[in-house]
Amino acid sequence: MSSISVGDLSQAYRLRTGNRDLKQTMATLSEEMTSGRKKDLAGATGGDLTALASITHALNALDAYKIATNEGTLFAGATQGALETARTLAGDASATLLNAATARSDTYVDTAAAAASQNFGAAVAALNVRVADRYVLAGAAVDQRPLADAATMLSDLAGVVAGLTTAGDIEAAVTAWFDAAPGGGGFLDSAYGGATGTATRFALAPGDSTSIDITAADPGIRSLLKGFALGALLTQGVLGGDTAARAALAGAAGAELVAAGNRVLDLQTGLGTVEARLSDAAARNANEAAALKVARSSIIAADPYETATALQEAQTRMETLYTLTAHLSQLSLADYLR
Repeated sequence: MSSISVGDLSQAYRLRTGNRDLKQTMATLSEEMTSGRKKDLAGATGGDLTALASITHALNALDAYKIATNEGTLFAGATQGALETARTLAGDASATLLNAATARSDTYVDTAAAAASQNFGAAVAALNVRVADRYVLAGAAVDQRPLADAATMLSDLAGVVAGLTTAGDIEAAVTAWFDAAPGGGGFLDSAYGGATGTATRFALAPGDSTSIDITAADPGIRSLLKGFALGALLTQGVLGGDTAARAALAGAAGAELVAAGNRVLDLQTGLGTVEARLSDAAARNANEAAALKVARSSIIAADPYETATALQEAQTRMETLYTLTAHLSQLSLADYLR
């Protein structure tokens, strides 16, 4: 009866262990080839993961700042677009109204008033712009539409100026309505639905942020709306039959829109500074993130050439092991006794 020596058992064990180790090595190398990342980060860093953790933390923070700057850029762009549209509409209406004032013709006044009324509605719609379900000109009350529609404002103003017979009185009454403080029954109470005294802030970097504090309650925007309203009231029958007074009111409306256009332009200029800060911060953060990713890659990236070479070597060793195992398995007692 034949017996198995300790040497034979030891050899079989070594073959099985070698086969297992080579399979694990090949699996690890294959994963690194596919992912491009070292699997054993602790080994790659000598057990010190502090630098890698610091880089990861910084990249996560930069991702958050990227979201903030992207949101701020979108927010500022929408605000800029709304102001530009409103200012353009004001410029068109002011030219027509001033021409009507000079012509002192009911036909010219009627045409200018109709244009002012139409542009009033378009400007209000533009200023009620919303991005990502947020009204950009409502201050902190981003879920509230900042302005009532033009028809509602005209209805309120028609009641305010009822019975007034001069262009000066009507202009004064409309001005008082738009300038009234909260609780005074004016614009801020019945036409503005946003928040006042608040700004929308956007983080740019640690300890650095910028804000957009323009709302539809800004004095420049109220002045613009007032100019539209003065012109549009001429479509409501005010000063009926008094051509000179109607022309004077058209002139007042046109002059208000010219002045308001300049004030809105000032708002746009200030907003442009904010947009520049957002753009600079986005570029700076992107450059920093790129540098950190390079640093992280130097720690965790698996070199493709070295990995491919090691994988080929492991495959060769595995083939050799299979050949040796197959050869040993074919040995017979007769061969052993020769």
